[in-house]
Amino acid sequence: MSQHTTPPRPDDSTSFAVDLAEAVDPLVMALDVGSTGSRGGLHDATGTPVRGYRHKIEHEFSTGADGTSVIDPDQVTEELAGILDLVLADPALAGRVAGVALDTFASSLVGVGDDDEAITPCFTYADSRCAEQLAALRAELDEPSTLQRTGTRLHTSYLAPRLRWIRETDPRTWERARRWMSLGEYVHLRLLGTAHAGTATAAWTGLLDRRTGRWDEPLLLACGLDAEQLSPVLDPHEPIPDVTDSVAPRWPALEGAHWFAPVADGLSANLGSGGADASTLVVSAATSGAARVLLHEIPERVPSGLWCYRVDARRCLLGGALNDVGRAISWLGSTVRLPEDTTLEDVAVADVAEGTPVVLPFFTGERSTGWAGGARAVLADVTAAATGADLARGVLEGVAASYARVADELEDVAGGVEHVVASGSASQDVPGLMQILADTLGKPVARAEFKRATLRGTALLALETLAPDVERARPPYGPERAPEPERAGHYAAVRARFEELYGAVVAS
Repeated sequence: MSQHTTPPRPDDSTSFAVDLAEAVDPLVMALDVGSTGSRGGLHDATGTPVRGYRHKIEHEFSTGADGTSVIDPDQVTEELAGILDLVLADPALAGRVAGVALDTFASSLVGVGDDDEAITPCFTYADSRCAEQLAALRAELDEPSTLQRTGTRLHTSYLAPRLRWIRETDPRTWERARRWMSLGEYVHLRLLGTAHAGTATAAWTGLLDRRTGRWDEPLLLACGLDAEQLSPVLDPHEPIPDVTDSVAPRWPALEGAHWFAPVADGLSANLGSGGADASTLVVSAATSGAARVLLHEIPERVPSGLWCYRVDARRCLLGGALNDVGRAISWLGSTVRLPEDTTLEDVAVADVAEGTPVVLPFFTGERSTGWAGGARAVLADVTAAATGADLARGVLEGVAASYARVADELEDVAGGVEHVVASGSASQDVPGLMQILADTLGKPVARAEFKRATLRGTALLALETLAPDVERARPPYGPERAPEPERAGHYAAVRARFEELYGAVVAS
């Protein structure tokens, strides 16, 4: 498993930052564990990053052709501890940091033994080896009823089939496991001596009742799991109550600071990008992707193609996820040869062309809206005349069509979407994808012109408790990319062909 450390450096890539001398107290230390690295950075009470106080350590999942996707939980724990060591070393921070907040990629799972050490790797959302157990659960359970209780479908990215897979294929580990927890909970257990699941982490397991906020008994029974083997659940406004005294000596800057239970990175990305209510649709485009809105009510019903994750007693996040966005772009870079002197951005900003291949971009399976965990990418309508640029354009259009399928179902429930904001590394790496997305959605799309929106959202969530009366800063956004009317027919045809292929290859 590779790992690379990026030295601390000023936030000179963006003007959206403040010097420590001008930062508004209280400060929050935000931590984020994503698919490609662990990050940490200080934010002030307005939600603005503090210039020069951030750090990143790169990592990657260990994957296999059999659907394996794991990472070492102790490696991630060491990464985050090292980030805290570096960012908080400045004596000038003493007495100014009031909270530490953590988000991680969702649907992670770690088995923990009697000695509070991991006895399994951390299984990630992309691990699909439980497909057989998923099929069995779908045959045994009423999936529509499960969706309405938990806000999630039965799928390989959630924990019910994964837990059953471990129980059936590795009974010795199953018997040794005293507790099962998310990656963020495990990090806290090792660093703080205690572990609690944030509501937005528990919801992403697929095992939480979205209305009551309690673990769902029918699914626990189907997994063969006792609720006592899972962590207590805390809402975002509730600091962790029983942090060990050994924390303060290692990080003096955190003396008296509140630690908050880990949340899922999707919630953080939404908040950090400006998605505070149902008027703003946030499109995250990182290694994986999502389209979602934050609702200030719990909807009565959840569409079959989406998920609905409880945040607290009054809020939920409604949306759908894509396994492959930045991952699809990386695949293009490593596999498809573009014409000489042509970049992927050139491909993205080129005009539409008849005969572009149609692509179902399910390189690691599909989540929303069809929930076909075993789906794989399909490249169709490829002729001998097709170039690498044509294939690449087809992949980008396929990614946009996948987002549009989610957006259609969101509009049916949330309605009234006025703004679309895109954020994430893929939106930065291939900005032309934003125009393809605008044309496919039929709505203007503005890109967040700042990095680390997920880190910012994690800080904002803690600031709801630590500094509720401080006005938040407005981060910079780029100009909106409006849909080009003359391209509407092309993208309507792409979507129609996409659905035809999906019905023939995936749905069947």
